[in-house]
Amino acid sequence: MKILRNPEIQRSLFCHLLLAALSVYLGYSHDSYSGQLMLLFSVLYLAAHYAITGLRYRKLRQLSLELDSMLHSNTPIEFEKYREGELSILESELSKMTLRLREQALALSNDKKLLADSMADISHQIRSPLTASNLILSLLREQDLPLPRRQQLIQEQTQLLSRIDWLVEALLKISKLDAGTIPFKHDPVLVPDLIKHAAEPLLIPMDLRNQTLSIGNGGTSSPPYFTGDFSWSTEAVLNILKNCMEHTPMGGEIRVSFSQNAIYTEIMIEDNGPGFETEDLPHLFERFYKGKNAAEHSVGIGLALSRMIVTRQNGTLKAENRAQGGARFLIKFYS
Repeated sequence: MKILRNPEIQRSLFCHLLLAALSVYLGYSHDSYSGQLMLLFSVLYLAAHYAITGLRYRKLRQLSLELDSMLHSNTPIEFEKYREGELSILESELSKMTLRLREQALALSNDKKLLADSMADISHQIRSPLTASNLILSLLREQDLPLPRRQQLIQEQTQLLSRIDWLVEALLKISKLDAGTIPFKHDPVLVPDLIKHAAEPLLIPMDLRNQTLSIGNGGTSSPPYFTGDFSWSTEAVLNILKNCMEHTPMGGEIRVSFSQNAIYTEIMIEDNGPGFETEDLPHLFERFYKGKNAAEHSVGIGLALSRMIVTRQNGTLKAENRAQGGARFLIKFYS
């Protein structure tokens, strides 16, 4: 019998046989009738005990097979069949385990799909400037290339290399945020200082576009602040300001205001550009998503990176269209 191969059953059987032999011996020591009665009861007890034990082990074996089938072929387990004592407890724990395993399997499947899509998008985004860069290099090899044309190609090459460098750096930041390897600081961050520091790299491009950046404090007497990481928050605000700059027409205006209450600190960034298309709004913060009004060289990761940074600091980032036209970004850092 397969049940006797179990070491626990072998030890149990040995103990039971020893006790039965002792009982029968004591019974015969008293008289033959008592000995025969003890022998009968011992045989009946052993037969009943191991019949019930065998039935329990068969159910456990069936449960093991169903678990194996579930893990390899997603076959559901009918837990209602297991109703007795310890099997009922086991049923409850296995129910939790199978539910968690299915959730993890679904999450892994979604992660694999996201990874495949992301890798395809990354390769496409990097391949395009690399192809253009190789083309420019082939043109620069020409000996009789006019100097003005050579200078123009060198400038374009510099822009392409800067674009690749920014793209790789942004992707590295996103991967680190995904992996949770970046420890965010928890320092007081003054919002006016944050805005000025984030806008500094864009002042010259905005000046070339004849754009105006206005910063207001929302009528507060003291500068608002929140607890977070100044450097990473600067990165988030910079990406939003850059997005507004690229979508604001020549001579346009970008307005930044901020306020604070007992619950959160809010930063509002607005522009007077064309705003967002209705179908683009639900997808603005998805990686590699490019809306209909996206800039020519946009890769669709700046806003995704901004939202990741804000949410990791107990904040929210929302985008909407202004009633009078233009885009509006709302950042809230909660206390």
